[in-house]
Amino acid sequence: MKTSTDTPHRWQFERAGGMDQVVFRSGADILRLDELDQTLWAALACPTRGLALDDRTLDLLDTDGDGRIRPPEVLAATQWMRERLKDADRLLLGTDRLPLDALRDDTAAGRALRDEARRTLELAGRPSAPEVGLDDVLERLRNVHRQRANGDGVVPASAADDEDLAQLIRDIQRTHGSTTDRSGEPGVDLSRVEAFFRDAEAWVAWRAQRPGPQAQVLGPHTEEAAATLARIRPKIEDYFTRCRLAAYDPAAVGAMNPTPEQYRALAAARLTPQAAALAELPLAVAAPGRPLPLVREAVNPAWADALDALRTQVVEPLLGGSRERLTEAEWHELDRRLAPWRRWLEGKPGAPLDVLGTARIDDVLRRPELRERLVQLIEDDRAAAPQHDRLVDLEKTLRLQRDLLRLLHNFVSFRDFYSRRGAIFEAGTLYLDARRCDLAVDVSDPARHATLAGLAKAYLAYCECRRGAHKRTIAVAFTAGDADFLLVGRNGVFYDNDGLDWDATITKVIENPLSVRQAFLAPYKKFLRLVEEQVAKRAAAGEKRVQERLSAAATGVATLDQGAKPGAPPAALKRRVDVGTVAALGVALGSISTVLVALVTRFIELGWWIPVGVLGLILAISGPSMLIAWLKLRQRSLAPILDASGWAINGRLRLNVPMGRVVSRTARLPRGARRRAPALDAPPAAWARAWAVGALALAGLGVAAAAMWLP
Repeated sequence: MKTSTDTPHRWQFERAGGMDQVVFRSGADILRLDELDQTLWAALACPTRGLALDDRTLDLLDTDGDGRIRPPEVLAATQWMRERLKDADRLLLGTDRLPLDALRDDTAAGRALRDEARRTLELAGRPSAPEVGLDDVLERLRNVHRQRANGDGVVPASAADDEDLAQLIRDIQRTHGSTTDRSGEPGVDLSRVEAFFRDAEAWVAWRAQRPGPQAQVLGPHTEEAAATLARIRPKIEDYFTRCRLAAYDPAAVGAMNPTPEQYRALAAARLTPQAAALAELPLAVAAPGRPLPLVREAVNPAWADALDALRTQVVEPLLGGSRERLTEAEWHELDRRLAPWRRWLEGKPGAPLDVLGTARIDDVLRRPELRERLVQLIEDDRAAAPQHDRLVDLEKTLRLQRDLLRLLHNFVSFRDFYSRRGAIFEAGTLYLDARRCDLAVDVSDPARHATLAGLAKAYLAYCECRRGAHKRTIAVAFTAGDADFLLVGRNGVFYDNDGLDWDATITKVIENPLSVRQAFLAPYKKFLRLVEEQVAKRAAAGEKRVQERLSAAATGVATLDQGAKPGAPPAALKRRVDVGTVAALGVALGSISTVLVALVTRFIELGWWIPVGVLGLILAISGPSMLIAWLKLRQRSLAPILDASGWAINGRLRLNVPMGRVVSRTARLPRGARRRAPALDAPPAAWARAWAVGALALAGLGVAAAAMWLP
């Protein structure tokens, strides 16, 4: 839908996130949004839930009701406001108060809205008020919804004129479900009423085809017996078919019965007789010519009750005597004798009208005036729809006047995010590890979200948040500080957009560099950790050896009275040291010292180039890590994080280093604050002596180095 103009609109853009983003300077920018190429939009779709924007506003924008907002719906909203407002600059105010003289009087939509606004003010007792507010409209809507006829075409039982009509409504709800009325009560609409009477007529026609007395082989209990047989008939047919196939080819016997793998799968679950997996197994073990057991111990536990009912209600009454098994021939005889009833039951309508009973259904159909009155009640309710729709139009206009610009700043452009005014996709703020992280989004499926969000090249932490019995999961981007203590299990506090505090625990992390500074220190930290691990291992091994020696010594002291053990080597031999080992150690130490002396000598020979050599050594160690971090930080993007949350982002939306320092902030002392040593730290005098000793040591090293460098 393009606007016909003589001259093209002059847009203004600003560069943010690596893309050009439009600036909305006036209402004309908003109304002519259909002229802006959608390749320049920041997003092309977003969900209607999980956003810091009024859900009702998003629902009114979502005209197709699919739970997503797309460009055509945004453009339709701008067209909506064009047809109703005289001055589009009101959209820049973000207010939910609307003067009546701000509505257009040259369009039918504007005039209808003004009339509805006047009517709303009159009902509120302020007929001469110059403006209407969203609170006035919402109060009137609440009153309308409480009325008997509120325009939604749904009638609850409380709206009925008498008890007979109310009972009919409850019967329809019981068999065909209900629809929530605008008042919040369950009710019925025209489609449910028509379905109920259609199914009731089919039920009566089906009951009229009930087999006659000649087919009542069990007297008044025949119908119940036939229903019992019909429930289990497919499983019995399955069992005897398996037995016939096993007789046809003995090699098929194993395949006709459950495999060990199936039993192992069942064993791994918590079993009950009602387990679905158990009910899928055959009624009993199939074998050539084997009758069907009717005793509980020999049949599938899931079908034991059904077989008991079959035995007592069908098999024994029809075949006589006490029965513990049923042959295939006997089964076919039973099925033949109850076939008329089985076929009749198979034609039963699908609607669950059994709960009402035949007498109630017949009574309803004998009183057609009840149906007519109910249909008329629904039609009267629907007649109020135009008035309700005009009131909703007024609500939509007020909500769009308040929220449309904010939506555009988070959809067409991402100005709210890059100017740090609080983007609608930000769920709140996480405080953890001496950091404040503002870039947090709600996540419904962390595993699925992480698959795409990992492409953001950002350090992400998934946190489970708990507040009483409520739980939610968020994904938080850490873009400042270091990652040394961002571990699974760390706890923090999350504040949502309503200011409520939640306990937050890290459950998953996606590791990426946080800064070049962190990458510079990473090799040294890793080296120190390796040294610590090796020292700890050596210390543990040394402690073990000492413990073993102490244990041996204690044993020796305890057994002094028993003398030396036969065959034990003399003590002198135990203390003897291998000369070859000593020589090898000496050669090794000499080689190491020679290499170290050579390295130090070469280093000293650099003279005044020693700082360059030190810098080169540092770059050789930290350079690769810093380069990788720099490349990843250049690729860090917001788009994959939002795409994983259901958005359709139309650009890169980079998270550069300065932006990263804003969305994640490390702890800093307030301006003007001073530090002082706490009681448990060393006193100031001790700190002064330590600094003095350190300074003297560095000065001595400097003098010695200068003496060695100078000729």
